[in-house]
Amino acid sequence: MASPSPILKLGQCLTGRLGTYTVTKQLGEFIWLGNTKVGETVIIKTARHFRITNEKDILRKFQSKTPHLRPLVDDIIELQDPPAIVLKHLEDDLQTASAAKKLNGKEIKYVSRRVLQALNVLHEDGYVHTDIKIDNVLVNYVPSAQNCSEKRFTDVQLADLESTVHITSRFCEDQDEIGTPIWRSPEAQLGLKWGPPTDIWSLGTLVISMIWGDNFFIFKPKVPRSDDEYELETLAKHHIYFGPFPPSYADLADQETLGVLSLIMNDVPPEKLKPFSLASQREIPKEDKEFILKIMKLDPRDRPTAKELLADEWFNQV
Repeated sequence: MASPSPILKLGQCLTGRLGTYTVTKQLGEFIWLGNTKVGETVIIKTARHFRITNEKDILRKFQSKTPHLRPLVDDIIELQDPPAIVLKHLEDDLQTASAAKKLNGKEIKYVSRRVLQALNVLHEDGYVHTDIKIDNVLVNYVPSAQNCSEKRFTDVQLADLESTVHITSRFCEDQDEIGTPIWRSPEAQLGLKWGPPTDIWSLGTLVISMIWGDNFFIFKPKVPRSDDEYELETLAKHHIYFGPFPPSYADLADQETLGVLSLIMNDVPPEKLKPFSLASQREIPKEDKEFILKIMKLDPRDRPTAKELLADEWFNQV
């Protein structure tokens, strides 16, 4: 079956409210590189989907409140169907940067603080990002000529806000599936009510991946993504590292879901449990472990807020 024709064409000139943009390269199904008239690189995103307009609306609402959201540059006025937006281009995503060279302790805190600052702005207004993961954090590097300090990044910005929704939205009320399984919170994985705490869980998962580096994802199952057991295996890993699921889940879940959790926990023999709290100093610095343990609470009501985490002593040395 032939793949669908791309929405945009290379060399196509697009007119926005603030300028014109030439399409130079397709990066993904809905994402292109473009140039401004003065040669600056931008990202052009377009799709026949309400999420493009949603990202535009979210960025218009919040980007003036924090420098740590990848900003909207313009929106294309000649394309109404599908809508198209122009976004700031950054040099890299954090997954690629981390795989190329493992982040040191100061860099991990530098990135974590900026992601939390972005989340705090969203959460304080009742919005949930819903898709926090390492490749949705974008960075610019300190120019090599200036890199005489330990600082590696200049900009750190949270991207992909097309799925960002308010806690009163239908998506939140209906407990829609969100995010990517290995980054998704236990409550979202179980199809329960989710809100800002789901982003906090994903942030904790991100910090773990930054500390270990080497494309390490603590909750990644051994079975392939297409396997029917993939999401259950992910929940089993939540239990293995941060379990057991507490009795308080009786307030959050129905009997059927509680039965699933019971089966998941009973299916893991005691010798397979690897409590994160028992990780050695050789595996992870004590202060990093303590910070992560504050975040990775299986009951979302027990997780700190972004604002509380920003005040944590873990950031004192940054």
